[in-house]
Amino acid sequence: MNKNYYAILMAGGVGSRFWPVSTTSFPKQFHDMLGTGETLIQKTFSRLTKIVPKENILILTNERYNDLVLEQLPEIEQRQVVTEPAMRNTAPCILYASMKIQKENPNAAMVVAPSDHWIEDENAFINNLKQCFESCLQNDMLMTLGVQPTFPNTGYGYIRFERGDQPIKTVAQFTEKPNYETAKQFLEEGNYLWNAGIFIWSAKSIISAFSMFQEKMTALFEKGISVYNTNEEGEFIQENYPLAENISIDYAILEKANNVYVLPATFDWNDLGTWGSLYDKLDKTEENNAIVNAKVLSDEASGNMIRTAKDKIVVVDGLKDYIIVDKEEVLLIFPKKKEQDIKKVLKQVKDTYGEQYG
Repeated sequence: MNKNYYAILMAGGVGSRFWPVSTTSFPKQFHDMLGTGETLIQKTFSRLTKIVPKENILILTNERYNDLVLEQLPEIEQRQVVTEPAMRNTAPCILYASMKIQKENPNAAMVVAPSDHWIEDENAFINNLKQCFESCLQNDMLMTLGVQPTFPNTGYGYIRFERGDQPIKTVAQFTEKPNYETAKQFLEEGNYLWNAGIFIWSAKSIISAFSMFQEKMTALFEKGISVYNTNEEGEFIQENYPLAENISIDYAILEKANNVYVLPATFDWNDLGTWGSLYDKLDKTEENNAIVNAKVLSDEASGNMIRTAKDKIVVVDGLKDYIIVDKEEVLLIFPKKKEQDIKKVLKQVKDTYGEQYG
């Protein structure tokens, strides 16, 4: 296994569209959302260990999830859990982790990957990743994996690439979540991919890009180089991390740099961002219901996403295309087509009944 390969696993999000299962104190990446016996972060970690030495995998998370990470990934050490003392989006934490990695190994290349995505063909994923690692170790490239769109999804960002015969394409433009008509047009044009939020680059290339496009942020984190990977690191980060700008890696670097490339992925992917996306990935009953943990009796009930505590009996009659989620103190029965509104509903619940429900 190549000792120059590293991974940064992003595990700091709250996943509020998966409420009531995903909450601020226990977000979705720490749940077994698919009913497989493994949580999403455990699944992602084991997938990455097929190509990255496990001691080279850093988990980027909020400090409140430190113990959860160590509990769910017993193979890692405390030094691999990189905690943010404040929420500052993806750019600062990626720069910080990249500087730590570069200090440990100046020849490192890394993959930055979300901890809560679903990937069907793990071998295809590993092969794609290997191709990217090799390219990034030889060239000054910032790479991303793009997924072939299968329908005009308005919940994903898109990547437009320059047409050509090379397997690795030059990125022409990143587009935020489009409306339905625009998404349809993207699919017709044929040179658009879904942005899976999986990035690959060498430590040298990404830090050089930050120096060029984010001078202030780079100067802030460079002050700590002498203490990274030592006992004094925590104190430096507590003081300085909250001073970093709140900005995503896309805006901070990728939309500005001219050495951004994409490899069209050969694996099936789903960002598991909503109950509907989970429904799409699960096996269905004859009535087309997707069920996690529950024992269901249904009559004229179809297209429902049903999740409860283990072996709870659920009787459903006459309900179509609903999300039914039962958690100790909350029962959610909500139309699947309105799933994007779950964030709003969560806010109403917290405002009405208290923060403890979120």
